[in-house]
Amino acid sequence: MRRVRRRLGVRRWLLPVLCALAPLAGVRDAWPQDRQKQVLVLYATRQDAQIAIVGERELPRILEEGLGSGIDYHSEYIDRARFPDPTYHVAVREFFRLKYKENRFDVVIAMNDIALEFIDENRNDLFPGTPVVFFASSAGARRLANSTGVVAPLNLAGTLALATELQPDIQRVYVVTGAHGDELRYEAVAREQLRSFEPRLAITYLTGLSTKELEARLGALPPHSVIYYLTVSRDGAGENFHPLEYLDRLAAVANAPIYSWVDSAMDHGIVGGSLKNQKSETEAVGRLARRVLQGETADSIPIASPDLNVRQVDWRQIRRWRISEARIPAGVLGRFREPSPWDRYKSYIVGAVALFLVQSALIGALLLQRARRRQAEEKVVRSEAELRASYERIRDLGGRLLQAQEGERARIARELHDDISQQMALLEIDLELLTHTIEGEAGTLADEVLHRAQGISRGVHDLSHRLHPGKLRLIGLVAALDGLQRELTQPHLAIKFTHEHIPAALPFDQTLCLFRIVQEALHNALKYSAAHQVTVDLHFDSGRLFLTVVDDGTGFDVQAAWGKGLGLVSMGERVEALGGTFEIHSRPGEGTRVDVTLPLAQARDIDEARPGGAARAAGGMPRADSA
Repeated sequence: MRRVRRRLGVRRWLLPVLCALAPLAGVRDAWPQDRQKQVLVLYATRQDAQIAIVGERELPRILEEGLGSGIDYHSEYIDRARFPDPTYHVAVREFFRLKYKENRFDVVIAMNDIALEFIDENRNDLFPGTPVVFFASSAGARRLANSTGVVAPLNLAGTLALATELQPDIQRVYVVTGAHGDELRYEAVAREQLRSFEPRLAITYLTGLSTKELEARLGALPPHSVIYYLTVSRDGAGENFHPLEYLDRLAAVANAPIYSWVDSAMDHGIVGGSLKNQKSETEAVGRLARRVLQGETADSIPIASPDLNVRQVDWRQIRRWRISEARIPAGVLGRFREPSPWDRYKSYIVGAVALFLVQSALIGALLLQRARRRQAEEKVVRSEAELRASYERIRDLGGRLLQAQEGERARIARELHDDISQQMALLEIDLELLTHTIEGEAGTLADEVLHRAQGISRGVHDLSHRLHPGKLRLIGLVAALDGLQRELTQPHLAIKFTHEHIPAALPFDQTLCLFRIVQEALHNALKYSAAHQVTVDLHFDSGRLFLTVVDDGTGFDVQAAWGKGLGLVSMGERVEALGGTFEIHSRPGEGTRVDVTLPLAQARDIDEARPGGAARAAGGMPRADSA
């Protein structure tokens, strides 16, 4: 059972709130004529009390029915059970006065006698002229001016009457209530209403005991006893509790059946009783308040006195305490009843019988279907084998195409380097000599041609390097990516590269695959995404290489872009050819993320393991310093 902390002093929480709200007073504009209806509901309980939970669920719905402009709904909680200090109530009044100074309520709803008393004492100061709709459980509740409401006196005797019908052998009744002043009201009502059961029943009032003492008493009651739980918010030791949680605690230790008077106690260990229906209470108050909001004057609406009590029992507790079901009076509502085997399995029994009747007819059909199914399964197996073989062929073809592409790139890179670059070098030398022999305007033009030729030479060199990074095999993946980072970093694009636990020697196929993916992702970020920052992370863990490239660019629709360009397809095919996984995540306006996972090859260079691979490694590829 969760214990509630002792209350804090008023000054610790309420005065800072008043100070915080003070600057806001008087800043609201005057209410317009066609404003929403303003409603304030005042509960005497704590916020998690059942009547407050039901009220907050039902009242807004009831009040809004038939109102075209809707409502502006407010609710407050006095919680006098936990805060009985008179200075607290003075502070609450001042808090309400300041908080609602600029509000002109169309109706104020008081959901308890205590809330009604609070409004009666402070109405002129807080809500002058505002109609009041109330619920009162005291028959002597005073009707205020310009008010209407529901008066439903507590019917505590009805529960004990039902208990004597269910258990005619009852001899002793133990009435449990707390030590708070408002809880003593329930004890007074109980003493008055239960007096008619004496002396046939010995009634003992366990009022204001400490929890430890009360649990000891209820755990050792004599035979033929019952417990009547009223409410406990504070015990005799001054500790605060939630009344329903306290009831759960008592039900766990009590050695006699427990009864109560309100429906919120159901499913908390009570047998039952003549229980006040809190939903009906809320609906009755809500209907009266709605009439006021629709224009009727409160004084013209008569006080309602509905019977809110419903006699009901919990079937689980009936069986727990071995109370004969034959003694349950007619008209008593039974809740939580466990169905009999026939009720529970009736549909299954009927279905089984029907299935048995048609089973013979189905057997022949099933035999026929079995033969057809076997044929279909064999066909599916063959189709799966064919699809698998086709997939392997396509995958092998993709790998070969990538190899051919890299080979062609290497060939073009060599041509550019060995032929075009050399010719451009000679052209630069000739132009430089020409600039020294020609003067005047022709010399200036020759100098410009020289610079242009030098730019073309650098472009050819860079293109050769991009087509085939010859240094990749010599310097390794990490160093190559460092170089790529420096090459592509620009004033408007920051590239961050991090790596961790990368093996010193990686198979060249995997090195080339990861390099190409980073190269393609960075070029895409540079050309299309308008990114300002790109992060490249490469790390090795548990036999796998993990690569992540993230940019903060404009992003794109992956599904729409897939297949339109060769970049994404090429990256996926490279990873798939090496048995890895490739994922790309992006949405317009949210940047792009590329995730690659590659299993590390088993201690051999996959590229060199193929026919001719060793030759390529030895001299087939251009040297790093020649690219």
